[in-house]
Amino acid sequence: MSLALQLAAILGPRGWIPGHEAAPWQRDWLDRYGGRPLGVARPASTDQVAAVAAACHAAGVPVVPQGGNTGLCGGAVLGQPGGVILSLARMADIGTPDPASGSIEVGAGAVLQCVHEALHGSGLMFPLHLGAEGSAQIGGLIGTNAGGSHAFRYGMMGDLVLGIEAVLADGTVWNGLRAVQKDNAGYPLRRLLCGAEGTLGIVTRAVLRLVPEPRQRATALLTLPDLTAATAFGIRLRAEAGEFLTGLEFFSGLGLDLALEHVPGLAMPLETRGSCYLLVEVASGSALVPLDDILGGVLEQGMEDGLVLDGALAASEAQRAAFWRLREEQPEGQRLEGPQLKHDISVPPGRIADFVAEGAALCEGLVPRVRINPFGHLADGNIHYNLTPPAGAAGFAGRDQDLGLALAKLAARMGGSFAAEHGLGRAKIALADAVRPAVERRIMARIKAAFDADGMLNPGAVVGGVQQE
Repeated sequence: MSLALQLAAILGPRGWIPGHEAAPWQRDWLDRYGGRPLGVARPASTDQVAAVAAACHAAGVPVVPQGGNTGLCGGAVLGQPGGVILSLARMADIGTPDPASGSIEVGAGAVLQCVHEALHGSGLMFPLHLGAEGSAQIGGLIGTNAGGSHAFRYGMMGDLVLGIEAVLADGTVWNGLRAVQKDNAGYPLRRLLCGAEGTLGIVTRAVLRLVPEPRQRATALLTLPDLTAATAFGIRLRAEAGEFLTGLEFFSGLGLDLALEHVPGLAMPLETRGSCYLLVEVASGSALVPLDDILGGVLEQGMEDGLVLDGALAASEAQRAAFWRLREEQPEGQRLEGPQLKHDISVPPGRIADFVAEGAALCEGLVPRVRINPFGHLADGNIHYNLTPPAGAAGFAGRDQDLGLALAKLAARMGGSFAAEHGLGRAKIALADAVRPAVERRIMARIKAAFDADGMLNPGAVVGGVQQE
């Protein structure tokens, strides 16, 4: 019996999509990667995942786990045709929150927004938020160790996962669904799977860490002279409101202009325009803490010292949502402008202004008049350093890889990373091999071989350019 017939028998009519019908799963979000698969497996249980993995392993056919396929590095699609895409979308169950342990168990296919909605009224929340939360699935977020806008306060995805169940390359099931924060019984296997992008195992279920839902928030949108002022104001915010600070996002004048021009329903609420903007949010589980007074007081000091040129406090939940949309629609505004290059950088937060300035000089030297749109997370140093071609140009004069390498080397020189929260996938293998120490890459290859000696799980991703020993 052929592998396709075996998988169809294991999964049933809803669970197996033949390759000629696989277009919705075949290509990555940026449409840069994706070979035609033998088919798409859509298991409904861990047992079915294990059976699919075992059958593919016996046949020598690669398997690529796929969540919501919202990643930006091509890590959830095939690098070569002929393998099997394993979609976790049908494993989307969401359990009941446990207030005593502050946790909830969910299937890997649960959509992040659905997890948020399931927690409404429980007094608890899952504190990961990002622009793709309406499509991104828990398994994919674990695979890429997603960050988002609240990572500096609550941690990245790996910090929010207490336990994991996963299927290994040969179909073996590892049940690590332990709802405890402290578990030092050997190597932290769940941590290895966070950020592995499906190269070590297929995450099927997870226990997520929850936190108390805030009873009040205060949100402000600010105009600042430049990123140096933003960094100084961020230091003051952390000093005065650190235990309440949950959001500290920055974006540029170019990013704001592109969003306002291309995305319907956006409006700029501030009279003063500038080269740098901050979105600040504080939150508390207590209704007694005067958050408006705390944030307003720091804002007033910032204006008196010339660090803040203009600002507004959200007067309603609708206005708060409008402020956040101005930040979250930055990628969409730039996408609608035309071609772009995305760079996901992190540096020590105190070096953000230096990186943006030095990065601009490097990019201008390679592609004169290139348009640079830096935005991201001020408190943890994560910069989405996205480029748009010069006005009237169709591309980047063939310097795409040169731009990426120059920025990666600059980030490394500043003690940072060229892959802050999007992972490596297939898109950043060459950068990893060029920038990271050889010993680091060899260790990763050895870990890959220990989990998946035959290279059947997501081959060509994460460690694709490293000689495995």
